[in-house]
Amino acid sequence: MLHKHFTPYSPKPGEEFMNSDQLAHFRGILEALKQQLIEDIERTVHTMKDEATVFADPNDRASQETDIAIELRNRDRERKLIKKIEETIDRIDSGDYGYCAACGVEIGIKRLEARPTATLCIDCKTLEEVREKQIAK
Repeated sequence: MLHKHFTPYSPKPGEEFMNSDQLAHFRGILEALKQQLIEDIERTVHTMKDEATVFADPNDRASQETDIAIELRNRDRERKLIKKIEETIDRIDSGDYGYCAACGVEIGIKRLEARPTATLCIDCKTLEEVREKQIAK
């Protein structure tokens, strides 16, 4: 993903968590990721319009339909990620970014760089996943 190409943030000793520099760093990552996703979606739409071919061979037609279905599923995931990115930018604006939605502790710079849309600290996320596995059984 795009945000992996950013220079990791190096907090200075004694630096306040989620100060203006850190918030600007994460806003830049999120906005660039959102822009890349929007461009990918637009490119897919243009490609699908350009490649709209009706094949006489049923196998070719089925293969094309499968490719389109997979592409549309991927774009739907990206659309949902864009919504999540917008919600995350709203959390930056409201001052809630970087803190766990469940327990309120700092999520951590490295975790946020790995997953800038994270809303839970690693402990709460682990508990959530354990609960999901128990329910699924």
